[in-house]
Amino acid sequence: MRKNILIILALTVILTSCGEYNKVLKSGDANYKFEFAKKAFEERKYVQAATLLEDVVKVLKGTDKAEESLYLLGLSYYENKDYQTASSYFKTYYTHYPKGKYTELARFYSGYGCYLDSPEPQLDQTETYKAIEELQKFLDYHPQSDKAPIAQNAIFELQDKLVQKEIDNAQLYYNLGNYLGNNYNSAVIVATNALKNYPYTKHKEQLQMIILKSKFQEAYQSVEERKEERFRSVIDEYYSFINDYPDGKYRKEADNIYKIAERYVKD
Repeated sequence: MRKNILIILALTVILTSCGEYNKVLKSGDANYKFEFAKKAFEERKYVQAATLLEDVVKVLKGTDKAEESLYLLGLSYYENKDYQTASSYFKTYYTHYPKGKYTELARFYSGYGCYLDSPEPQLDQTETYKAIEELQKFLDYHPQSDKAPIAQNAIFELQDKLVQKEIDNAQLYYNLGNYLGNNYNSAVIVATNALKNYPYTKHKEQLQMIILKSKFQEAYQSVEERKEERFRSVIDEYYSFINDYPDGKYRKEADNIYKIAERYVKD
């Protein structure tokens, strides 16, 4: 019996709440909608909050509630995991209120939302570049913020995602070998550019190993008159590699490459 009573009470609360929300939604009172939206947000009813704020944010423009309503609108979408829409509103906020009460947070969430929305490396990385740009702007404007370390770590993660995409591209060229052209050279170019663009990446060793392997295969499959010259380049690359990673996970593979390469180089 007690269980049934509790269910009835819960349904009553839900229906009352829905009824009140529908009443507010139909109201023409912007202040009433704004206050209800704040209450809905506090109760984690982010869709309700966003819907109401969409209705009033333009009406409240120029009032003492304008800043808060626009920021809260962005935050409602953010909490509802609609990061692209949230970022758009946060950018609108900090553009209109460059020294506003919520500018620091708006800049942070604009970038961090894009970070959370960044796709897997094999997909289009437009959102990743956007996230890096927004987070870097946040750091430029608010370097002393308590959220600065979070933003910086997010940038490093995003950059490593871009590097992984370049690794996948370089590896694809390596796997293609001499099919329809010298793909080993393309692998070297892609990996070298990735190292130049992201010199502090955690994937640096892997990129350098791709370069070494690609140069080795290019030399090994060359015509005889080009072999010695190209194997000398392989040996140079080998010494550069082991200098950076004397105890690296690819050391044994690198040593085997060197042993073969030195056979083709005259003293």
